[in-house]
Amino acid sequence: MDKAQQIKTIALTAIAPIVWGSTYIVTTEALPADSPLIASTIRALPAGILLVLLSRAWLSGAWWARMALLGFLNIGLFFYCLFYAATYLPGGMAALVMSSQPVLVMLMSWHLLKTKFTPLQLSASVVGISGVSLLVLNSTAELNIEGLLIAILGTFSMALGVVLTKKWGRPSGMSMLGFTGWQLLFGGLMLLPVSLWVEGIPSQLTVVNYIGYGYLSVVGAIVGYFLWFNGIEKLPSVTVSFLGFLSSVSACFLGYFILNQTLTLAQLLGAVAILVSIMMAAPRAAKPTKIQLTLQTEKGN
Repeated sequence: MDKAQQIKTIALTAIAPIVWGSTYIVTTEALPADSPLIASTIRALPAGILLVLLSRAWLSGAWWARMALLGFLNIGLFFYCLFYAATYLPGGMAALVMSSQPVLVMLMSWHLLKTKFTPLQLSASVVGISGVSLLVLNSTAELNIEGLLIAILGTFSMALGVVLTKKWGRPSGMSMLGFTGWQLLFGGLMLLPVSLWVEGIPSQLTVVNYIGYGYLSVVGAIVGYFLWFNGIEKLPSVTVSFLGFLSSVSACFLGYFILNQTLTLAQLLGAVAILVSIMMAAPRAAKPTKIQLTLQTEKGN
């Protein structure tokens, strides 16, 4: 992949976490209260059914188990943890916990993909986590232990999902549309019975509620995950994980523009730090080896 194509892929992949940053606002402002499981199910299942039908892609052999696991990690478990954390934990604390994902991805990639992480990437993770801290934390946030544990579980789930998606790729002949759809379908099916048992069907839904659910399903799930999985396929898994920091930036600025929340100098510095960390973690061209330098010299002569 040349440099221009790489920048384009990074930019497109970045749209996903930017869109996901709006989840916090949609959850609190447009959805019924105390129904994270139902919200997770409605976000995933209709989108999954639609994409599978449109792609006409089918699974075979080991891919049934693989896709079920990916759907559980990337969609089912992560969706619930995300909505649960947004509901029962201050958004800043949830974002800070989930900002540790790049570190987990580096460790998992080293173990499962046999890829080495660099001191620059470790430094980038420190810069990024520091940026998230400046961006979202405040001294009045109350810590909910249950919400904190759920956020940690969601972070681990998403990190492992990213690495396994990179390790396994997608089935031969299956489009990215189908690959995205099957994961959303499996994740939604896993959430459906649990959500109905625990929360039941919401009563007296408003027009705003329907719009909120539709936005999460179409924009948050279909568009977001299509771009996200495409990025995982084409970019190093560590690079993709750093792009996840942008969800915090998005949530902060959307809160400022839509909810009239304050935006401090510290938050602006945090956003800058996050952008710097993403640039630090971006893939770099490998340095030419001695043999390559020798060949280039001989060609020049």
